[in-house]
Amino acid sequence: MGSRFNQRDQKRKVNKIYNIAITIVSILIVIVAITIFLSDGGTKADPTTTEPKQIADKDKGKVDKPAGKVEEKEADEDLKAKEESEEGATEDEEASDEAGDAELVEVEGSGDGNVEATYTSEGWKPVGTEQSGEHTASFQKGSVDWNEMSKAIALGAGIDEGSMKLWWLQNGGSPNTAIGTVSAGDNPKTYRVHIEWVDGSGWKPVKVEELKVNDKRK
Repeated sequence: MGSRFNQRDQKRKVNKIYNIAITIVSILIVIVAITIFLSDGGTKADPTTTEPKQIADKDKGKVDKPAGKVEEKEADEDLKAKEESEEGATEDEEASDEAGDAELVEVEGSGDGNVEATYTSEGWKPVGTEQSGEHTASFQKGSVDWNEMSKAIALGAGIDEGSMKLWWLQNGGSPNTAIGTVSAGDNPKTYRVHIEWVDGSGWKPVKVEELKVNDKRK
């Protein structure tokens, strides 16, 4: 009897231990399953939250890069235009300074009844030239020689070339002389400027006549 009781008691203890072990294992399985489920849920949630950001960042990169190039190109063009404007302003100032530095001296006129006063100056210098070789005067508008004559005429008249209105340009009676009739825009004051060619140096003003009436106005 005692032996059987002990065997039953031991069997109950073993069964109890098995039951406890099974319960613990079951609990661990449940815990692991919950942990895996929650972990999978968090992993799946990440792409949905990060993918739009990645796409947005990618799209932003595509948009910003060309825009940056456009802005850089516009900045370069603005800088170039500014430099050209400053260069042109500097040239105008230099021409104006040259005209201002030239002390005008009134001289006897040619007897033309339309001439109010005649001036000359030792301060006038040739305006320079891009031409080389033997010079031949050209009265074709827009030619290199025409443009250089216009610059010399503006210098003699003391008018900014950009605002000067050239009414007439003609030969001055010899191959290397010319005469231009000009005014400052719509200003009625008109000047007849005589210029001559200096080999290797370009045209230079030699005499300016202030006219009473613009005889070249059409």
